[in-house]
Amino acid sequence: MTLPLEHCDLAIVGAGPAGLAAADAAASSGARTVLLDDNPVPGGQIWRDGPLATQPAAARRLRARVAGHANVRVCSGVRVVATAGAGELLLEDADRAWRLRWGTLLLATGARELLLPFPGWTLPGVTGAGGLQALVKAGMPVAGERIVLAGSGPLLLAAAATARRAGASVLRVAEQAPWRALAGFALGLPRWPGKAWQALALRAPGYRAASHVLAAEGDDRLRSVRLQGADGRTEDIACDRLACGFGLVPNTELGRLLGCATAELHGAPALVVDDWQATSQPRIFAAGECTGVGGSERALVQGAIAGHAAVGQSHQAQTLRPVLAHWNAFAERLHQSFALDARLRQLATPETLVCRCEDVPLAALAGCTGWTEAKLLTRCGMGACQGRICGAATRVLFGWEAPAPRPPLLPVRVGTLAQWHGAGDM
Repeated sequence: MTLPLEHCDLAIVGAGPAGLAAADAAASSGARTVLLDDNPVPGGQIWRDGPLATQPAAARRLRARVAGHANVRVCSGVRVVATAGAGELLLEDADRAWRLRWGTLLLATGARELLLPFPGWTLPGVTGAGGLQALVKAGMPVAGERIVLAGSGPLLLAAAATARRAGASVLRVAEQAPWRALAGFALGLPRWPGKAWQALALRAPGYRAASHVLAAEGDDRLRSVRLQGADGRTEDIACDRLACGFGLVPNTELGRLLGCATAELHGAPALVVDDWQATSQPRIFAAGECTGVGGSERALVQGAIAGHAAVGQSHQAQTLRPVLAHWNAFAERLHQSFALDARLRQLATPETLVCRCEDVPLAALAGCTGWTEAKLLTRCGMGACQGRICGAATRVLFGWEAPAPRPPLLPVRVGTLAQWHGAGDM
């Protein structure tokens, strides 16, 4: 029994700001468009929906426009498992699996948090900063909890604001960047007035610069966190929850599986695109954080350019380039201001787990020369996340380049593979 085959003119993978903007831009061409996303509702991570989520008006309007296009089909709760031959994707949702043959493909696969290992980071009660925000939006109760956030970047402030609105007490926001870098960033914000207002709205009491996590401590769950401040002194703070995030890493796995070129951008590999958001592969475009992390405004413009270009509307795409240059400049300033301190590479002790899926400590990786040896000797990166967490961490810790992705990209039902005639190509 073979898997059902469906067809579309344009397939867009990812329904965050870039994917939604691309679908909206391409809709006027009449192209049969399928918008795929693994979340229950479009919006991506930044506009994640849930019982406690509040969407910006612009997000609601964009989502409504996309839903109103008769030639755009939104498929939520769908995962791209693999490529299923030339011009085909293998898809799976909670009920079925099928193949999608596309004429043009647009990747808007976003980014994920960079998590760096430190003693105690696997304790219950410790999450990523974005992970905390997603959990709270999904309805996790945090009212009355004492929360500490640590790491780097504006996501810390956004997560702190989400937690406070849900009734949590945010005791500390520890930003590893120094005050001089933050001051320079703030002085440049008038060039982007919307960002300046966002920064004012998200300001948090207990915010400290040049401060980073040293350890999370507890027995069966988190009890306290140890931080190091600008003066080198350490401080122990009793808390119920710790959320750490050290920036974002582009999701490039699907693009790399399709043969799209990547290049290092702001310390992490990103999909390479030209002025039309076209990748190195014919008929494949990319937009948003998978081409380099730069914020939702940049993702929206890139998505619109890619959507227009993918359906041959070059004039409409061309008119948006000055706007993209404006937001590219913001992305550059953002990464310069929040560059990671080299000391963060030294947080883990020999006993600290680096690969959480396979329980691989730092000491087991000390003699390895790269990913291949690490996987052969320790199974690092061979768990359920397929190296997405530890892969980004070992790149920071050791400079290892992640191996080429192989299908399936995600855990998949055996029945899906059994029905897929292309399974023999895996």
